[in-house]
Amino acid sequence: MASSESKLRITDVILRKESHMKAILFDLDGTISNSKEGITKCVQYALKSFGIEEPDLDKLDVFIGPPLVDSFMKYYGLSEEQAHEATAKYRERYVPIGMKECYMYPGTKECLETLKAQGYLIGMASSKPESYCKIILEEFGILEYFDDVVGATIDGSIRTKEQVLEEVFCRWADIPKNEVCLIGDTMFDVEGAKFVGVDCIAVP
Repeated sequence: MASSESKLRITDVILRKESHMKAILFDLDGTISNSKEGITKCVQYALKSFGIEEPDLDKLDVFIGPPLVDSFMKYYGLSEEQAHEATAKYRERYVPIGMKECYMYPGTKECLETLKAQGYLIGMASSKPESYCKIILEEFGILEYFDDVVGATIDGSIRTKEQVLEEVFCRWADIPKNEVCLIGDTMFDVEGAKFVGVDCIAVP
């Protein structure tokens, strides 16, 4: 497995070979940002409000990537109503604390600079709420490299990677899908890309 230092440098090398690509979409969590600490501690906090103690943060890695509501139902048996309550509780800690418990993978800014200099259109497609994505990218000092940032909505009307990507192509309607590539780190990125008909590069 590649180290975090080389994660997006590998992506850069691959894209140089994919000369037909004109636009690149990046996932956020696990691709640009190592956000494990913030996400898992906020999930732990939300579960505790339901009387569920989960001391092992590694078990909560499954929450990194997919929509929170779906994960609370799938992994902890919460009803849909409870899952929405748990998501609200998650955000209660995430906004003031958890959002800052992350770091950008080394080499990311250099990769974005290179791709931008090569003339690529750069966007973000994340299942994290769009407003949160923009705050994090701004904190990392890389928001300026993104032509558009597309994420989930707080009300849940857009929450899956498929829905996020559909929103991307509502905004990028003039860009052929065969010239767009999604870069992500989970099966949700791969499956979402397949659903909308774009290539996907999976980073380790």
